[in-house]
Amino acid sequence: MMVAVSSGRIGIFPGSKLPESSKLVKRCSPTVSLGFAVPFPLEGRLSSSVAVNVPKAAPTAAVEGGNNSETDVIPTPKVIIDQDSDPEATIVEVTFGDRLGPLLDTMGALKNLGLNVVKANVFLDSSGKHNKFAITKGSTGRKVEDPELLEAIRLTIINNLLQYHPESSTKLALGEALGMEPPMQKVDVDIVTRISISDDGPNRSLLLVETADRPGLLVDLVKIITDINITVQSGEFDTEGLLAKAKFHVSYQDKALIKPLQQVLINSLRYFLRRPTTEEASF
Repeated sequence: MMVAVSSGRIGIFPGSKLPESSKLVKRCSPTVSLGFAVPFPLEGRLSSSVAVNVPKAAPTAAVEGGNNSETDVIPTPKVIIDQDSDPEATIVEVTFGDRLGPLLDTMGALKNLGLNVVKANVFLDSSGKHNKFAITKGSTGRKVEDPELLEAIRLTIINNLLQYHPESSTKLALGEALGMEPPMQKVDVDIVTRISISDDGPNRSLLLVETADRPGLLVDLVKIITDINITVQSGEFDTEGLLAKAKFHVSYQDKALIKPLQQVLINSLRYFLRRPTTEEASF
């Protein structure tokens, strides 16, 4: 969630549930969870899209460090969810130019989801200040596997970013969805959406999706893929301003997708991601 994420691995497991403490994401039934150690074939499928409820960000808030002059060029916020670099924890990285502070409130909000923040560090490079922290589930001490909980993590981080840096709302597709100022520039979903599939060895294919961001997108992408009996073996997800970028390694019966099945998957994703007005106009 590179995806600006390093290569996160997503295996599909049935049965994992979102903690009761989370109020960000409504549960689907049956629930599919995302594991990251060994890929497993899909045994259950999501039956419906996830509806996501998020708390509204505060209209004003203090800024955690950095120059927040109105004359500054507002950097593009990035949230990276890395499921690959640490075998025991989910690594989250947040970048917003040089404006981010230590994100202590964000880590506290993640604890309210039943998660533990086991370590954190900050580093600087030419793209700005990067806050990086490792997250595990409080109940297991291991990395997060449930796609709904991963989406809740993403929305929690962005909601807290909006509270402490309300100016970021104008650069985020989720700014308007979370009750802040809408982005200065909006994207046309039909134009920005890019989907491609290529072979990645004899046993799997590589699916790349880039589209307009919105709440619940990660879970819904997994649902569309698994609804046509395609297994998600591994993946990456990145939130970058107005866009979301996903990379999934997928297979069908432990083989790479043949061309007709690739086209079925592309058509299904395009149908799902297209603008709602397109669907309404078709009736």
